Amino acid sequence: MITVQNISKRFGDYPALHNINLTIEPGEFIALLGPSGSGKTTLMRIIAGLEFQDSGHVLFDGEDVSTRKVAERGVGFVFQHYALFKHMTVAENVAFGLSVRKRKDRPSKIDIKARAEELLGLVQLGGLGNRYPAQLSGGQRQRVALARALAVEPQLLLLDEPFGALDAKVRKDLRRWLRGLHEQMGLTSIFVTHDQEEALELADRIVVMDHGVIEQVGTAEQVYMEPASPFVSDFVGEINRVDVTVTNGLIRLNDRQLDIAANGYADGPAQLHFRPHDVELAGADAGGLPIIVSNLFRKGGKWRVEGQCGTLDRVIEIDLDATDTPPHVGAELVVRPTKSRIFHTTGR
Repeated sequence: MITVQNISKRFGDYPALHNINLTIEPGEFIALLGPSGSGKTTLMRIIAGLEFQDSGHVLFDGEDVSTRKVAERGVGFVFQHYALFKHMTVAENVAFGLSVRKRKDRPSKIDIKARAEELLGLVQLGGLGNRYPAQLSGGQRQRVALARALAVEPQLLLLDEPFGALDAKVRKDLRRWLRGLHEQMGLTSIFVTHDQEEALELADRIVVMDHGVIEQVGTAEQVYMEPASPFVSDFVGEINRVDVTVTNGLIRLNDRQLDIAANGYADGPAQLHFRPHDVELAGADAGGLPIIVSNLFRKGGKWRVEGQCGTLDRVIEIDLDATDTPPHVGAELVVRPTKSRIFHTTGR
């Protein structure tokens, strides 16, 4: 179990992390998700011992490791750009962490070689141990990096944007494979990414971060369907945002009353958030959002329709069934969100 208690960190005048608290259960696959500068990589490096916090504690199974060096924490790393040694064979790269141990802790050469061969088989690279990294594809090199991280039998596996340098198809294949390997080996893993699709597909729970704070921790279903803040709603998945006003439990768009309940929400300016696929077409007199179509294109099994909503200076995107006749540019539609969330526009 990894426990992060009240962690804060500054780099000069820049506050990277603010009072972070997080618990990661044994065997969990956790994604740290957020944009550049959100603090996700800094948090991972502090857990690893590559950086040290200004305040707070890091505990492994209840034991405080806050001041321990990285080599004393039993952590394995996989980085975006592989960090393989070009002059070493694939097998030598995998075995590196074992071969540089102190003599009393170092396995025999025969055991090291056997361990490297075993791991190359595990990552589906059996028989390639005598090749050099330059002779492998990007996806194969990333598997070598993972095998090297696993060679030292880490308590915790840390992956920092590991698929960012790969093309889309290879990324998708490796994600599926990595999830299976995680379950097979019973690892505890922390995966840093800015790619929401990776986080939603891989993680048991997602930690959404922004400006050095945790905005939400939850399953993929929770952060996608029940975002805790406007930032999470906007960052995880596609979202439409419409400026509205809440008055006596009703939502108004300028002078138009919308057929969306706002019971329990305080009066005042707010934003209505809804996803492109969570809409239905309504009649002209219905309490929906008026949209004038400005563009449309096929997106998988749907028509993606873009349009202007009333006088708002913002494009609204909706998905319509591709089996239906698509609307033409200039058509006037009324759409009603079937699922939506309301966020007040004052404060964070």
